[in-house]
Parts: sequence; C-alpha cells; structure tokens
Amino acid sequence: MQFPAKILAGALALACSFAYAQAPAKPAPAPAATAKAAAAKPLAGQTVKLAFIDPLSGPFGNIGQNILKEWQFVSERYAGDKNVAGVKLEFVGFDGKGLPQDSLNALKAATDQGIRYIVQGNGSGVAGALIDAINKYNERNPGKELIYINYAAVDPALTNERCSFWHFRLDADTSMKIEALTSYMKDVPTVKKVYLINQNYAHGQQVSKYFKEGIKRKRPDVQVVGDELHPFGQVKDFAPYVAKIKASGADTIVTGNWGQDMTLLVKALSDAGLAIPIYAYYPALTGTPTALAQIKGLDVNQFAIAHSNHGGEYKAIRNAFKAKFNEDFYVPQSIYGVTLLTQAMANTKSTDPVKVATALEGLAVKSVVSGGDITIRKADHQLQQHFYISKWSKATAKNPYSEENTGFNFAEVKALEPYVSSTPTSCQMKRPG
Repeated sequence: MQFPAKILAGALALACSFAYAQAPAKPAPAPAATAKAAAAKPLAGQTVKLAFIDPLSGPFGNIGQNILKEWQFVSERYAGDKNVAGVKLEFVGFDGKGLPQDSLNALKAATDQGIRYIVQGNGSGVAGALIDAINKYNERNPGKELIYINYAAVDPALTNERCSFWHFRLDADTSMKIEALTSYMKDVPTVKKVYLINQNYAHGQQVSKYFKEGIKRKRPDVQVVGDELHPFGQVKDFAPYVAKIKASGADTIVTGNWGQDMTLLVKALSDAGLAIPIYAYYPALTGTPTALAQIKGLDVNQFAIAHSNHGGEYKAIRNAFKAKFNEDFYVPQSIYGVTLLTQAMANTKSTDPVKVATALEGLAVKSVVSGGDITIRKADHQLQQHFYISKWSKATAKNPYSEENTGFNFAEVKALEPYVSSTPTSCQMKRPG
C-alpha cells in the first residue's frame, strides 16, 4: 500500500496504547524453576515502545486504524509465555497522514518520547523520507539509534539503491510481486491482451513498468493494449476508463489500485457488463470486499503474500481478531514483525537497536502462513517469503472465511515458493563500525 506525495494537509499526532490482560495468579515457583525461567526469558519485565506512523484519520484512516489494531493484537497474543524474549511490545500510534512532512513530524514526536523502533507501511514517499531521516538521526545520535520496520511500502529502490542498515521490509516489493504474477500468467493461455490501469504516482507507475518488463520476458506474445495512469483518489466515475478498456479489446486487467479507486473501478466494470479477469494487488483491503460482494459476474484475482483461507495459527489469529473487532485481519507482516523482533531480542538478550538490527540480518523464523521459513535477506534486508494467487469466490466448507461478513473470500489458486518471486538486489549495505 502506498500513497502519493500529497493527500492531506496538516499534522495530527495520535497516541494509542493496548491493554494487556494480567495473567492469573500462580503459586510461587521454586528458586531453581525461577532461575530457569529467567534464563529462558532474558528480557522478562521489559517494555519496548514502537511508533506506528501511518494515516489514522482522513479517507484512509480506517485502513491505518485497522492495521494499528493488528500490530497491537499480535503483540498481545505473543506476550507472556509465547514471547521468546519475555519483552512486552507496546505500539503507539502517530498520524502521519500519508505525507512525508507530517510523518517526519511524527518521527520527531516519537524520538522525543524516547521511542527507538519505528513501524510504517502506507507510502513509499513517506518510507523514503523516513529512511533518510533515520540515517541522519543515527549518525548524529550514537547510542540512541532507531530501527525502521517497513511492513508495506513496496518501492524496489528502498532495498536497492536506497537500502539502509536500519531499514527492514516485511512485504514483497513491486518487482517481486510482478515477478510472481508474470510467472503465473505465462501458464495462462487465455491471457493475450492486457490493460494496465493504475493510480498516477510512484506505486502505479512501478506496477506498469515492472509488468511490461516481466511479461515481455515470459510471454512475448502478450500485448499490453492499454497503460492508463489516473489521478489518485480523485476519480468519481470510472465509466470513461472502462469504455477505453472495452474498446481496446483487452481480455485481462492488471491494477495496483486500492481503496476507493479499486472499489469504483470494479463498480464501473460491473455497470458496463465487462466481466474480464482482473488481477489486483489490494482487493482485500477495508471496504473493497463489501463492494465486491454486491457485484455479480466479476472475475477478481489477488496476487499477494497471503489469502483468506490459510489454516493453523494464521486462521486462529484472523478468527480471534474478527471476534474482538468485527474487522478483517489482513496484514501477516504484523505477525512477522513481532516474531522477528522478539527472536532477535532473545538471541542478543538485548533491546538495543544496533544489536537487534545485526541479529535480524539473515534471521529466519517459521511462517504462520505457509508453514515454511521466512528469511530476512542479509544483503538488503528484504523478507523472502511465499506468494499466492487467489480468486474471489463464495465461501465453502473447504474455504470458509467470510471477508467483511460477505460470505465470500479469496480462495487459493496457486502457491509460489519464495524463489519464484525473489529478485536480485543492487544494495551496497553500509553497516555501523
């Protein structure tokens, strides 16, 4: 998920905390048991605050608020005995509004409060500004360094020419997502004429660029019959765009649209009776599933790092989150972030960002989505993970989850191993010392 450079004006900092339930009283353990528990939980009793800097108000505030709750929910779920380090993670919300300047103001407010862990995802423009600011801050404040956990800003440059020792990305970048999609599409013979429609900012431009490069390598017979970039969040009626798609003779649509731009696009396609397959980045984000459920006949496919119907721990988390908030949980990166950070803290027996960042390099933990490993590639701090193509479908006994209580979900079509979407990096990592 990404935002263009200008969406809203002004700055507002919101502080949100999560209430942790106290464990019931237990008999005092024997001294030997106490010593053993302390050794197993090297940071027991310590609290680490993390600044969540993303839009918490305005037209995208509902998404930011949902994701903040996801991070807080996961940190509570993996507290106590489930936390390998014994540390308590406390997420504090700051309203960055998707704007670089407001997000930098939020960063300043967070550091003034002594917070040394930064979490952000909505906007590569914001992400780039945070990387630059954190690099400078760490140079000027030895002993007070910051770590930046990027859960969804997918500009490939952030782990290539702009890579930083202090920055870790938990989502697949656009080059990886398109690599996965085109690897899948090369074996879909019905894909012959593709229409690209994207929001006109860095994210949409990159979807267009990488798709054209990827499909040319893998399916040179496929024609890109349209390459549309429209204003972000400003189009109220997509009918003129749909008319152009129809006139092009396209048999497939690829879009990185999300939010209202995704919702209004699919409504316009439905109104026009144009039911050709759509391959989309973000059709599961807040609000879009409800719109999709009201439209019959559309073939909507998601390409992402998860889908609606994974089992095991991910299923348990989704169900528990919905039971508590009546909202969907759709950011597995929050689980990865909590488990990776606490494992790194346990390994180093420290919450110091320098030690934790070093321990994160090359660290692998079990994925609650795939059951395999996810690994932070040491060369560029890009997480390597599975990828999934899934289709909007009516819920069944096999695929029972109900997105936004609609009775529909994204059912798995194909799972792709991490190597399929992995792309090379040009990062020249500069490490401290």
